[in-house]
Amino acid sequence: MANELDETKEVANEEGRDAFVIEKQLPVQKSTSATVLYVICWVLGIIPGLIWFFKKKKVMAELQATQQKIQAQASQIDNYMEQRVVILQNAAKLLDKAIDLDKDTLTSIAAYRSGQNKASSDDALRNEISTKIDNIERNVQLAFESYPNLQAHNEIADCLQQNSYLQKEITAARELYNDAVLSWNTKIQQWPIYVQVASKAGYTTRIPFSTSKAVKEQARGTFF
Repeated sequence: MANELDETKEVANEEGRDAFVIEKQLPVQKSTSATVLYVICWVLGIIPGLIWFFKKKKVMAELQATQQKIQAQASQIDNYMEQRVVILQNAAKLLDKAIDLDKDTLTSIAAYRSGQNKASSDDALRNEISTKIDNIERNVQLAFESYPNLQAHNEIADCLQQNSYLQKEITAARELYNDAVLSWNTKIQQWPIYVQVASKAGYTTRIPFSTSKAVKEQARGTFF
């Protein structure tokens, strides 16, 4: 039998291909076969029916626990992002005293610090807020790099170092969050009991965290 994918014969994409997270929540479709199987268990007798019933209860408890885990991981990301806003606010204030920093940057930071744009439990909104905070950081960093004499300012350098540390923590927290989301998205599609429970509860897939456009552009840049 020939190889299904043959790198010596198939046409390769020499330009490469970028990966993007599709922000779409897919509802779990009701499984007729799972429902039929559930009915058959009861037809066969009360014991098979009760076994199925208690398995459904166990699955529901497991899915609810997974939801709580996702919420906990998301809350951790929110905490780190809030700390980043505080650090960037401090850096922006120090820069503003030394140079004429873009007022839009200061306004954006103030809005996030006051809670107007605090992240919610919505996956897509959390991604959007993270992207905006990345853009704020980029403005502060560009302002800092544009004035070499400021790089000797210990307080500003310390703020940016703390911001770098928090970004690493956010990256680690995102990985844990995405692991929890992957576990959820995998479980709710398992046939037959998980699918039956998830579809009846109206569950949908969750959206993993994604990298902002600004960060992707920076990653393609030349650093050395």
